[in-house]
Amino acid sequence: MQTLLLTIAGLAFLMIVLEDVIHINKAKTTLFLGTLAWLLLFLFPQHGLQSHDIQEQLNENILEIASLWLFLMAAMTFVAFLNHQGLIETMIYKVLPQRLSERKLMFLVAGFAFFFSSLSDNITATLISIALVLSLKMDARKTLRFAVLVVFAVNSGGVALITGDVTTLMIFMQQKVAIDDLLWLSLPALISVLVLAGLLSLRLKGEVVIYPTPRRDDKVGMVIAMIFLMTIISTIILNVIAGVPPLLTFLFGLSIMFLVGRLCYKDDERESLLDYIRVIEFDTLLFFLGILLLVGMLKEIGVLDSLVRIYELMPTTGANFVMGLLSSLVDNVPLTAALLKSDIAMDTASWLTLTYAVGVGGSLLVIGSAAGIVAMSKVEAVTFISFMRYSAYILVAYTLGFGGSYLVGHTLH
Repeated sequence: MQTLLLTIAGLAFLMIVLEDVIHINKAKTTLFLGTLAWLLLFLFPQHGLQSHDIQEQLNENILEIASLWLFLMAAMTFVAFLNHQGLIETMIYKVLPQRLSERKLMFLVAGFAFFFSSLSDNITATLISIALVLSLKMDARKTLRFAVLVVFAVNSGGVALITGDVTTLMIFMQQKVAIDDLLWLSLPALISVLVLAGLLSLRLKGEVVIYPTPRRDDKVGMVIAMIFLMTIISTIILNVIAGVPPLLTFLFGLSIMFLVGRLCYKDDERESLLDYIRVIEFDTLLFFLGILLLVGMLKEIGVLDSLVRIYELMPTTGANFVMGLLSSLVDNVPLTAALLKSDIAMDTASWLTLTYAVGVGGSLLVIGSAAGIVAMSKVEAVTFISFMRYSAYILVAYTLGFGGSYLVGHTLH
């Protein structure tokens, strides 16, 4: 049975890769195979487990998935409204010059995505950064390069703060690293992002001309933009001082958005903010659901625990590097949880390199991180194969950042 379940997971991965060939949406295939895997777990219990044991495992996975689903829904609804209002484009027009080179734009997008993801969660940072790129209306090939950069920059920006990446928070909560250690980690992370921006801009020789387009003169839009900004800030503050889950704060902000819209648009039947929920990408949410069901299945049959044995075969630094590569195939949260539960003996410097590896390594494949999946859903040019064409560049940047995290760790300790 374990072999069959592993085959199902491999088939799901293959069908994602071949989406452009078989012309079946990846959300449909992953949802089918993810639910099939759990049905088989119930029908053919492993290691003498009872159905109620498997039900508890499923409930735990569903709770994680539901939290991500609802958070994505809230963030996507905010962004859908801001895009409709043209507020993101307006912000770009005010900050950027009317004409600039594509190379300069590449570095500006890298900096924006990196620092914004340090302040907010990866999903929100990706949505906003991708919206910025799409508003510039470049051709598909160039848009793809910018999307690749956004995914790597967002994952890198969040890795050095406990509010920016879940795995960083998990490692910090286990007292493996300190806050000041993590802040120093942002230095190699930023350098690696700038290196990738340089590599991706090598063949860019044109200019981007920004033509301001009129937006709706709607003061309510600015109010809701402020609500969105305050929601992001409140998410960070409340999580740090009181441990409030980001999901709860975002849903609270979304409810305020709906109430403001109801009060301000009460005489305008054309505008209902609830309608923006209907335009978010539900295929992205279904894809997340299928992927996380499959990863949860792998966790329950002990596959993730088996990966920890790499530390018995390799030196710690090499094993950490490989863990980063594996995080592009396996969700980094259960992977990190398995490592923490195994009580592997590592010094602070090694835990810092692992923090960087599992936080950024998922960028190597488009399905390896939430940022990549969001980008794939928003940018038509981003597919598994098209993204993989730049994996060599990403690997260079990842290796450089990993080496930098090693130097930082051993310099501080």
